[in-house]
Amino acid sequence: MIKVGIVGATGYTGVELLRLLSPRDDVEVAVITSRELQGRAVSERFPNLRGHLDLCFSGPDDPALQSCDAVFYATPHGVAMHSVARLIDAGVRVIDLSADFRIKDRALWESWYKTDHASPELINEAVYGLPEVNREAIKEARLIAVPGCYPTAVQLGFLPLLENDLVETNRLIADAKSGVSGAGRKAVEDYLLCEATESIKAYGLAGHRHHPEISQGLNLAANSPVQLTFVPHLTPMVRGILATLYAPVKTGTSVTAEVLQSIFEARYANEPFVDVLPQGDSPATRSVKGSNKCAISVTYSSETETVVVLAAEDNLVKGASGQAVQNLNIMFGIDELAGLQGIALLP
Repeated sequence: MIKVGIVGATGYTGVELLRLLSPRDDVEVAVITSRELQGRAVSERFPNLRGHLDLCFSGPDDPALQSCDAVFYATPHGVAMHSVARLIDAGVRVIDLSADFRIKDRALWESWYKTDHASPELINEAVYGLPEVNREAIKEARLIAVPGCYPTAVQLGFLPLLENDLVETNRLIADAKSGVSGAGRKAVEDYLLCEATESIKAYGLAGHRHHPEISQGLNLAANSPVQLTFVPHLTPMVRGILATLYAPVKTGTSVTAEVLQSIFEARYANEPFVDVLPQGDSPATRSVKGSNKCAISVTYSSETETVVVLAAEDNLVKGASGQAVQNLNIMFGIDELAGLQGIALLP
């Protein structure tokens, strides 16, 4: 039995962790913290957990966290870095869903998140928790930095092209759309129903903090610096990300749609949560809603010599909490699919 705690379990990623972990008979959710709600029943806050979880919120410094095998941080950026070191020193393995340890360049992280890093000694130790790239390192990790939602879709879409040196890396484009839950559970005017529904808009045009995280992963895949144009959009839906990725074929390289299809299928043949669709099919967010799948399609425009990749995922599952649970499974040597075999919700 794996004993786990969740720090900051009042947001969307926190309750998604509880939804995925509570039914399991190989995991005990032992501690759930909230500074604001300590002492109140978790099921009072989240009625969907009634009958599945009989716990109250405790304070974020609950000493019981140090008795856990693993602790998830479902906190805002800039929180985990202040306390993970104590847990790691106590022998607890930490899975952080925030961005505190994703970016290896400390100065770059501090410039994007506008604060000094509180645990710089742990930055290099943290393993970036994208299983399709770092599975072996995840097995032994003490600290996991779970990838962001946009970075997961964009990296999984571009990886086969970069690893096979098929495209020009100075003109990559990622046009990505996300549901409103990606902004978190907070009262902000732009995310109110009347503001967000029946509309779609781009944001972060001057720079989005997922950009350096994405570029870091793509640089490693290409083994050289890439130049990426990344434009996120807010769409009037609760869950889901659809990333449309464009990459010009390298000069002198000959590809076809069939060759690209075989490359993508081979790259993800043994990846349980990446679904390369048959040639001619396109992924939709409704087809992955509630699941830990990232659905991918690839096509080729011979007129413009451009590869177009589509990647769809649930931003709260494969883009956050599901991927965190996938990391937990790998870290403790249990079936990677455990707790994550749910079929996507339709409609």
